[in-house]
Amino acid sequence: MKKDNKLKWNDTVHNLKRSWRFAKKQKKYLFGYMFTSLVLCIIGALTPMISAQVLLRITGEKWNELLTIAILVFIMEISRNLFHYFANKTSQIFFRETLLDLQMTLASEILRLETKEIDNNSSGIFIDRLNRDSGDIAHIFTELNYSINDIVANIGILVAIFAINKIIFLYFLFGLIVLFILNHIRMKKYFEIDKKFRKIREKNTGLITELVRGMRDIKVLNASKNFLSTMHLRMKEANDEQYKMSTIKRTYNFWTGSLQDSLTIGFVFLGLLLIKENMLITANFVVLYMYQGRVYNLLSYFTQFLEYLRNFNLSANRVFEIIENEKYTKETFGEKTLLHINGDFSFKNVTFSYKEENKILDRISFDVKANETVAFVGKSGAGKTTIFGLLTRLYHPLSGEITIDGVNINQLTEASLRNNISIITQNPYIFNFTIRENLKIVKSDATDEEIETACKMACIHDFIMTLENGYDTMVGEGGYTLSGGQRQRLAIARAFIRRTEIILFDEATSALDNETQRSIQEAIRNMKGEYTILMIAHRLSTVIDSDRIILIDEGKIAGLGSHQQLLKENAIYRALYETELEK
Repeated sequence: MKKDNKLKWNDTVHNLKRSWRFAKKQKKYLFGYMFTSLVLCIIGALTPMISAQVLLRITGEKWNELLTIAILVFIMEISRNLFHYFANKTSQIFFRETLLDLQMTLASEILRLETKEIDNNSSGIFIDRLNRDSGDIAHIFTELNYSINDIVANIGILVAIFAINKIIFLYFLFGLIVLFILNHIRMKKYFEIDKKFRKIREKNTGLITELVRGMRDIKVLNASKNFLSTMHLRMKEANDEQYKMSTIKRTYNFWTGSLQDSLTIGFVFLGLLLIKENMLITANFVVLYMYQGRVYNLLSYFTQFLEYLRNFNLSANRVFEIIENEKYTKETFGEKTLLHINGDFSFKNVTFSYKEENKILDRISFDVKANETVAFVGKSGAGKTTIFGLLTRLYHPLSGEITIDGVNINQLTEASLRNNISIITQNPYIFNFTIRENLKIVKSDATDEEIETACKMACIHDFIMTLENGYDTMVGEGGYTLSGGQRQRLAIARAFIRRTEIILFDEATSALDNETQRSIQEAIRNMKGEYTILMIAHRLSTVIDSDRIILIDEGKIAGLGSHQQLLKENAIYRALYETELEK
């Protein structure tokens, strides 16, 4: 633990190099900020000296000289304000553009993660790093520049104090050493807790996301009390850790503040003693008094500098373990390109398991011909949806081979595979966009005519036209303003717009009323012979017109043929069909 909380300079340099790839695109703003902040540091170093001269001219009643110095102070203050303005502007532009580039890169890499990584980790892990840690990285170059300039300027003040009086210099040096020891203890304790707090915060970010997205289910299940109880425990854990960090900071501020006050009164006594012994003149005492606050600021700037680096290292490690594949597995694709596929595909002895001890599919083999309509039926959990997940390479088989047009899908580029397959799921995700934007997300250049045609085929155009803003209506997060059936129809329209050679329907009409379901089935029937269509259905009545039906039972193919063949020859299928008729 102790070793983990020490600042590792090799890691810092490595992380700065990795981060520079995003910062260098905005280096003109960074260099502009560096120049303006350097000027501000010079002005800041000179100001105490000039201010001391003002006091000396007042006490000496040298009014003509006072006016000249006052005008000089005015010019310096105006210059300070001007350079502050440009320093803030350049740093804000630099931060904005660097953060955007970093966040878009991180978002792109998150989308490349293997599906199992999303399944096995809280969404808070990715949200927290995208929102917070990326900000720490984008800030680091401007923050370090600011701290380094201030440290250098204040070291210069120490050198000036050394030149004025060696005894006062040693006194200030003693105070800095004591404050540094106190601060070192604080930072060590603080960052031990901060590492733990960040992990807890990630989990809580995921919990808050679940609260918002699952709000309707929480209400209808009357689970508010239990959910809030769980949330209270987790939030309390995070708040307790944050309070510990605040306690450390508060205690440190009390002791260092008290120590600095004691050092200040000690400085006054020491200065008076030196003046009495003719070892210090009054004018220099005034200058040193004006400088004393800047001396102790040196420690604050140095502490801030180390805090920036520690925060940066924590954030950079968390972000780059995603970007640079250090912890999470990314999707990989082949290099073979198929611009157009016929739609034939095969499963050859495919075995799959989400967890090694439970096989979902066990050495299944089947072929589907181009432009054939095939339905998969069976009990819940039999492995039907898994087949679709494997075909789209959301998951990978433990063994066996899947081919499209005779080519192993592992050899295909992402575009060759996914640009030729559309899937409509039982619970499709509808984005918090307008209806038009939800449709154009799959084809950015889709025309209004294409959109309307797809929506008419999906039996949702008439509903859309009843809305005040029509296709430009916002649907809310997850499409909450739409019914389950409307979300399914919108997802079906989204698939129709793509017009891919292979279309997968995973219980895609389960939330539809009978009349709408019949209309969409008619639309699907009209596509027969032109596309390879695969359907998963619990209601056998919706797939009896398929060219073939594949019965899946306990991860194996238990039957294959037309509806009439299976009804006549397969006892499992016949039992499923008779159960449905009874319902």
